[in-house]
Amino acid sequence: MSATPLTFVHITDLHIGHPNVQDDHLYSDTEATLRAILSDIKSLQPAPRFIVASGDLTNHGEPEAYQRLKTIMDEAGLEMPVLYTLGNHDKREGFYPVMLGRTEETDAPYDHAAVIDGIHVVMIDSSKPFKIGGHFEEGQIDWLAAELDRHPDLPKLIVMHHAPALDEDVALEWEALSIADTQALRDLLKGRENILGILSGHIHYDRVSNWYGIPVVVGIGQHAATDVRYLHEGLRMVSGASFAIGTVRPSGLTISFVPQPAERRELKVHTFAGMAEVIRFYETQAQEAALVAAE
Repeated sequence: MSATPLTFVHITDLHIGHPNVQDDHLYSDTEATLRAILSDIKSLQPAPRFIVASGDLTNHGEPEAYQRLKTIMDEAGLEMPVLYTLGNHDKREGFYPVMLGRTEETDAPYDHAAVIDGIHVVMIDSSKPFKIGGHFEEGQIDWLAAELDRHPDLPKLIVMHHAPALDEDVALEWEALSIADTQALRDLLKGRENILGILSGHIHYDRVSNWYGIPVVVGIGQHAATDVRYLHEGLRMVSGASFAIGTVRPSGLTISFVPQPAERRELKVHTFAGMAEVIRFYETQAQEAALVAAE
């Protein structure tokens, strides 16, 4: 690794909405927030070498929302690559045609990687249709193992929407990668000394954890902020957003959070019982979709 520090940017939970549809589940002007953050990114010195966006790119996954996202990103005139992965609010059949021009295998997970200035950036899709929590589909762990082995000497950043579960609490699987897949990921990464960190979103608050020796960084994102003082009761969403500047040095990864101006106004409150209802709704959607596909 070069002795010169390398910087990059982590954004997450963009939640761009359909421009022509009233959305009562969109709690803030995410377009304006994205434009402000992109302006901040363009002003950074030194300029970041790349941007990773860790999922929930749109609020409901419509093609029109991805087109709006693409337009905003194009208008920003960024001079660095942007690497995307998907979250539970995204829909692959909307993302692939608009963002990648891909019309085949649009139901497949979006797993990909790039080497940028000596950093191996690995993007793995932890979204699963009609699931709030994170899951790997068949073959994804094998893909990740093969990808990590492709450049064994390079430092690696892993980016996925759902962070690994910190506790084996089944009741909290909706907020993280499933316990089974967390264990599979832990087994795969055990003994690998060149994992700089895992970058995620989903839970809407800035958090850094030491997960079995690996830094796991979660960002607030751009839609709304979780009030961590209320987590003993449920989820209280307040106005707030941030992005993160990552710096890679020979000593490892540094993350600096860049909060956006916010008055912390209350936007929405969910009890944990209410979250259970949301989860049941998603599961019902999955069952109905399976029945339609089988007909």
